[in-house]
Amino acid sequence: MISKKILVTGGAGFLGSHLCERLLNRGDEVLCVDNLFTGTKQNILHLLSNPRFEFMRHDVTFPLYVEVDEIYNLACPASPVHYQFDPVQTTKTSVMGAINMLGLAKRVKAKILQASTSEVYGDPEIHPQIESYKGSVNPIGIRACYDEGKRCAETLFFDYERQHKVQIKVMRIFNTYGPRMHPNDGRVVSNFILQALRGEDITIYGEGRQTRSFCYVDDLISGMIALMDSREGFSGPVNIGNPNEFSMLELAQNIIELTESRSKLIFMPLPQDDPKQRQPDISLAKKELGWSPTIELREGLEKTIAYFRELV
Repeated sequence: MISKKILVTGGAGFLGSHLCERLLNRGDEVLCVDNLFTGTKQNILHLLSNPRFEFMRHDVTFPLYVEVDEIYNLACPASPVHYQFDPVQTTKTSVMGAINMLGLAKRVKAKILQASTSEVYGDPEIHPQIESYKGSVNPIGIRACYDEGKRCAETLFFDYERQHKVQIKVMRIFNTYGPRMHPNDGRVVSNFILQALRGEDITIYGEGRQTRSFCYVDDLISGMIALMDSREGFSGPVNIGNPNEFSMLELAQNIIELTESRSKLIFMPLPQDDPKQRQPDISLAKKELGWSPTIELREGLEKTIAYFRELV
């Protein structure tokens, strides 16, 4: 296999660091770009000694002039705690970041993948969500900076494909978890695990009946690379996630059991625009990429708990 020079924006983040690692393991050269707003050097420390790995501190809202064969555009805060901290910057990262990376792809004739999100579906009215579903998003809500930013980025990707013949791939990422998740990102898996390990009450919003589908990070990265390497002319968008659905109560109970915690459950009001259901239809990923997840929730939780145990 011919080695490629690959740019990963957001490469020091949770998903980005796993992607950099996988690409290096198969023999590629990797340029990891991150402004370290939510990413951390700790995530890529073990990669810095690799001669095929390079780290550059850079914000994608500014243009970047490098020579690469492929671009994975992952740069953007992805948890409500982080993307609501500076919503204007979140929108700029999605939109200006997409424009700058697409401009780079156009200049150097690189193939480019956009890490989009299941949030483009909003609070869905159909279940499970299929790629042709247009979504139900509140454009002026507190989550809109992320939801609409990512929707606009998808628009730009398909317009660059049509107008400038840029070779694009768009993936819609559903809830992903695993080692190197940011401990303070406010996401349900990391929240529950940390609360359980510290023996604190586990916070359930609403009645805990809202459901999510949790994909282990190794499966997600396999899907991402499979999409980048998929046939020419297939651009997506394609859902990448685990279709097995769990309620927040089931997740909390699994984590309490696996951590052997004495934590109690406490119930709080639901946040604004919090989706009640989130489950991917992955028929397209199976057909086009030959991809489906292989790691069950309990196995993935065990690995994630082991990581957080060391942190705590």
